Amino acid sequence: MSEELKVRISDYKIATYPDTLITIALGSCVGIAIYDPKTKMGGLSHIMLPDSTMFKPPYKVEKFADLAIPQMVAEIRKQTKNHELVAKIAGGANMFQFSSQGEGESIGERNTKAVITCLNELKIPLLGQNTGGNIGRTMIVDLDEFKVKVRNANRDISVL
Repeated sequence: MSEELKVRISDYKIATYPDTLITIALGSCVGIAIYDPKTKMGGLSHIMLPDSTMFKPPYKVEKFADLAIPQMVAEIRKQTKNHELVAKIAGGANMFQFSSQGEGESIGERNTKAVITCLNELKIPLLGQNTGGNIGRTMIVDLDEFKVKVRNANRDISVL
C-alpha cells in the first residue's frame, strides 16, 4: 500500500518506494529531492532560506538550506549505507518585484545557489532542475525511478 507523504514548508520527509513525496507552494522556496537508486529511498526537503548564519538558535533546522540538506542526507546515508546519492531541485522563483530591490539577487536565486553549493559540498550530483522564473510550483517525487513531476501554477507539467 503506497502513501503520498506531504512535505510542508520548512520541513523534510524520508520515504521508500512505493511511497510518493509531494510539496506544494514552492515560490522562492526550493524543493530538494535526494535519492538512493539502490534502495529506492529518498527524501524531499522544502527549504525557505539559504543559510542560518544571520539567525540565533534556537531555530528550525529544516528552514535553512545549509542545515536541512546535510541533516536529511545524513539520515538517508545512515539508513541506506550508500553514499552514491543523486538530487533534483525545483522552485527558487522571484515571486515579488520590489522597486527598491535594486540589482541584488532575489531570495529565490539565493536559495537556488545555496542548495546547489550544498549539494556540491556533499558530492551529490544534480540530475535536473526546474528553478527561477516568477511562478510557484508543486513537486511530486516518484521513488520507483526517481521521476520528479513539477507542476507550475499555470498547470504546466514537466518531468525531471
